Amino acid sequence: MITVAVLTLGAISPNHLIWESLLDEKGQPKSHAAQSDNKQYVYDWIDPSEFYDTGDSFIHSVHQSAEEQSYIKFGSRIGPVIQGEFQTSVLPNIQRAIDLHLANLDSGKLKKLAISEKPSGDYSEKIFHVYDTETNKDEIRFHVRTEKKPQVGYSFNFHYHLAEDNFQKHITLGDIYWSKNTPPKWLS
Repeated sequence: MITVAVLTLGAISPNHLIWESLLDEKGQPKSHAAQSDNKQYVYDWIDPSEFYDTGDSFIHSVHQSAEEQSYIKFGSRIGPVIQGEFQTSVLPNIQRAIDLHLANLDSGKLKKLAISEKPSGDYSEKIFHVYDTETNKDEIRFHVRTEKKPQVGYSFNFHYHLAEDNFQKHITLGDIYWSKNTPPKWLS
């Protein structure tokens, strides 16, 4: 039991099947000769996805981080006002863009990717970037831009850029109307 705890750093709680297979009916350790019976041992108590980062778990964590970084960017003044519309119309599009561009990458490439954790404030566009941790180069940049349309007012344009076209193409994820009044700065 101590060996299991030390080797797994306490992440796996031992299953009783292990101990039952090592002890006889009296609770004494079995000899090697007794263990060579034609017994079938069950090893289904370990779930590899808990210990190894699969592509699906990485993409799921990017989805969660995308939402968290967005709300950090919005701050306490913008966030509560646009939260409902962001959840229903923009966030699903962000998640689809992540799925579209990251789901086809092999697991080796996915393991090198991370999400930036510092959205920009004031009137800057950056929400978060997905980047390669080895090269420090961005793969996808997710941004939001404040736009003022004459006679209509202010709105937020959510979009992203890809490294494959040197971040030139502007791919729109959705727009959320603010009002005719100037919105507060990001992170406020």
